[in-house]
Amino acid sequence: MCGIIGYIGDAAVTPILLDGLRRLEYRGYDSAGVALVRDGQVTIRRSAGKLANLEAAIAASPIDGVYGIGHTRWATHGRPTEENAHPHRDCTGRIVVIHNGIIENYLELKRELQAQNHRFVTETDTEVVAHLVERESRGDGLEQAVRRALTRLRGQFALVLLSADDPEKIVAVRNGPPLVVGIGNGEYFVASDTPAILAHTRDMVFLGDGEMAVLTRAGVTFTDFTGHPLERKPQRVTWDPVMAEKAGYKHFMLKEIFEQPAAVRDTILGRVSPESGRVFLEEIGIASDTFRHLDRVSILACGTSWHAGLVGKYLIETLARLPVEVDYGSEYRYRDPIAGADVLAIAITQSGETADTLAAMREARHKHAITLAICNVVGSMATRESDGTLYTHAGPEIGVASTKAFTSQLVALYLLALAIAQARGTLTDGELRPHVDALLRLPALIEQALKQAAAIEEVAGRFHTRKDFLYLGRGINYPIALEGALKLKEISYIHAEGYPAGEMKHGPIALIDEQMPVVALAPRDAVFEKMLGNIQEAKARGGTVIALTTESGEEDVRSLLDPNADVLLTVPDVPALLLPIVLSIPMQLLAYDIAVRRGCDVDQPRNLAKSVTVE
Repeated sequence: MCGIIGYIGDAAVTPILLDGLRRLEYRGYDSAGVALVRDGQVTIRRSAGKLANLEAAIAASPIDGVYGIGHTRWATHGRPTEENAHPHRDCTGRIVVIHNGIIENYLELKRELQAQNHRFVTETDTEVVAHLVERESRGDGLEQAVRRALTRLRGQFALVLLSADDPEKIVAVRNGPPLVVGIGNGEYFVASDTPAILAHTRDMVFLGDGEMAVLTRAGVTFTDFTGHPLERKPQRVTWDPVMAEKAGYKHFMLKEIFEQPAAVRDTILGRVSPESGRVFLEEIGIASDTFRHLDRVSILACGTSWHAGLVGKYLIETLARLPVEVDYGSEYRYRDPIAGADVLAIAITQSGETADTLAAMREARHKHAITLAICNVVGSMATRESDGTLYTHAGPEIGVASTKAFTSQLVALYLLALAIAQARGTLTDGELRPHVDALLRLPALIEQALKQAAAIEEVAGRFHTRKDFLYLGRGINYPIALEGALKLKEISYIHAEGYPAGEMKHGPIALIDEQMPVVALAPRDAVFEKMLGNIQEAKARGGTVIALTTESGEEDVRSLLDPNADVLLTVPDVPALLLPIVLSIPMQLLAYDIAVRRGCDVDQPRNLAKSVTVE
């Protein structure tokens, strides 16, 4: 969840660290700090609040060094204060550590170290690491002291350390949260995510759990925690650094909403044949014969990815005729789930580092299920540990609230459902072709949906002061009601609930009054008339309706609405299985515009981080 950056090389260190932190601020923005070393002395600057506060502090009192590390924090242990900001030091002030994750036995270690006269000055769990490494230092190198300290640590953590007594060296270790090492031309980087260092190098080594990297001016060495050497070859990350910039948009989230036609196109590209109408997913690393012998599918995910999984259930059951269950990653492993060699466990995770989803995937694999990751980040932990990977190719997503990653996941699930159906023979080539044709038309249809942006901005102007929203949907579009409500909650802090429209009479209808906007997803599909009935029920209770329908359903929906009070928005007509993708666009824009109207921090909503890398 926190952002980590480290650099050793010939360039000016402070600008590199601050630029890296700026690109990582989506991972945490409670406080920030840097530590630099020059002439055997460590200099630290830290500030509470956002990175701008640290930049102002450094501008007022400049610092520099020949190598250094930086951190932006998402608070777990200890309040978001300057005192608790990273980096943290040992008693001598010469050993410095930054940390992402949780040291589960920190209280036990803290008491032990205090009894040995170590002085603690923060409320964090991180500080114990600095003191533990201090105690284990025996003059044989920082990495050796770190290895001895690691034998005492329990939990999930990514650590980056330096010591003024072992100069020109940065030690990085991973046990859970992500770390990537960048290999430049005579310069070396470590970071918690690739955008921090993409402007400097595209050659990356993604550390695995139980691995250590030692960065010096001479290069990088990789070992396991015991010191056994590891052969690690860099991977080439093809993302353009410009893709991680705002490109003229006010917020990353808005940019990423408008990038969805391209993201969806890239996810489809090369995976379908317009001529034959067939789907080609050999790249995922799981033989198509495997799909023929499946008994069921289990989808594992969290948050927005879980909503994608719910849509995936409809897609796979409809097209491949396989039963699908969808589990929260955070719950799956605690219920002794049933899995085996005839189960395909699909882990959906944008970052590939979501702790709960990784744990769920490991549980499924332990029970001998076949595991497949649907992921956006090349080389991430989920892609390394799964039997196969279906990449979404959405490009870097910086906004905390997921947009293009979500719609790309939906496309990937559609492709996977078609591939399974193709392998199992539940769809003939002739039956596959209309699905492939529809997917190829999808980017243009998303572009049409985005043309509603101005109309949605006006809707936001009317409703941004409301305190509660109800979102309703049916069938495959019910998860989009959940997703629309989640987006509004995440970035505008308005209470919102998503509900299956058929369940409205079983409780939520009691909440509807003149102050409760009801967002009704009512495309012309198999349950269109049912949704019209739900709109009438909401209107009968005095609710204000924001109805979203397809162009062919516009007149029928309009006939139920009060033109002076209600709102009608339309999206292009698309095949039923693609409706969730197109309907997502106005849901994202509505949440964004309301949040902007309310003056909220859209890209960095309070209490949230982009990648939840601790349980």
